[in-house]
Amino acid sequence: LVGVMLDRSHGKRMEEQFRQAQKMEAVGRLAGGIAHDFNNLLTVISNFGEFVLERLEPDSDVYKDMQEVLKAARRAETLTGQLLAYSRRRPVDATALNVNDLVGDVDKMLRRLLGESIELKTELAPDLWTVRIDSGGLEQVMVNLAVNARDAMPDGGRLCLETSNADIGEEYLNSKVDILAGQYVNITVSDNGTGMDEETQARLFEPFFTTKGPDKGTGLGLATCYGIVKQARGFIWVYSEPGHGTTFRVLLPREPGHADDRPEITHSEKMRGNETVLVVEDEEPVRKLVVRLLSMLGYTVLEARTGAEALEVAQSSRTPIHLLLTDVVMPGMNGPQLVNRLCVVYPHMKVLFMSGYTRGALGVEEQIALVQKPFAPKVLARKLREVLDEPDCVVS
Repeated sequence: LVGVMLDRSHGKRMEEQFRQAQKMEAVGRLAGGIAHDFNNLLTVISNFGEFVLERLEPDSDVYKDMQEVLKAARRAETLTGQLLAYSRRRPVDATALNVNDLVGDVDKMLRRLLGESIELKTELAPDLWTVRIDSGGLEQVMVNLAVNARDAMPDGGRLCLETSNADIGEEYLNSKVDILAGQYVNITVSDNGTGMDEETQARLFEPFFTTKGPDKGTGLGLATCYGIVKQARGFIWVYSEPGHGTTFRVLLPREPGHADDRPEITHSEKMRGNETVLVVEDEEPVRKLVVRLLSMLGYTVLEARTGAEALEVAQSSRTPIHLLLTDVVMPGMNGPQLVNRLCVVYPHMKVLFMSGYTRGALGVEEQIALVQKPFAPKVLARKLREVLDEPDCVVS
């Protein structure tokens, strides 16, 4: 007798990981598309709400009502930000940083969130490697993981937050965790709460999935963590057993060099201008809003709905166009294609893109100016002056 045995355990695990990755990617694209369209609506609601607020008396009931409308809009912006983070299309400002420094910054906040019944213990490794990530995003990851741990310990308990350097070798390639070999900074968040079964763990990072009641949470916390970590080229996974607590591990790739110094925030006093700006936006409410903002700031404004219409407006314009303010994603001719056509006629024209997506998702180069939707009037005004006051501007 001759017997042949083939162990397909590893192959089956890889197939399951691939199917899970496909499912998460599809849900992420859907969530990102919804959030992008909703950001256009929020841009209009927030800015026109500010216009109304400026014309009201602070003591009036209508003023207070409008303040509540704007508060709701800001909460909605937070939710769309979480969706964009999950889909990895959220605007990011990645910098080289030391995770230990960030833990020190959020320590007091975490202790307030956890309450007196939960003990917070931190173990920070000395000489921790540097990582490159959006500091606000990483802070949000820590807060979300801490809040979930708190909810899993209703009668109190202990939460441990640890950092360490991790040199991941080939042995991880055959494990259940889909990870690449390399050097990482490891962030571990552990609790001794109720724990989770395998069925719950399998759906843990899906948006809107939650084991909490309808009045507790949105189901976006861990989905947001997943998107932020993946956007930084990192990995996140969970180990848990019912009745034995939960451990989350976050691995972020090591960044060569040292942490960046925190930049000083500067504000330009010069917000107004008298240049000619061509606004191209296919969403009519957003276009009307931007045209009104720029007119209030003193600019001469030309507007167009599509790229083809913008070319006609530019050709018939009697004054030179100093700046093109255009959406990136438009039907027919997109923003970069429009820039390439217009720069032939106006080689010295400055360009400012506007979008709810990130540069990576749009394919926009780093040196090209971009303002993120939804934006406040002061943000757009400041960005316009920055671009217009630059001696040179890359347009293609």
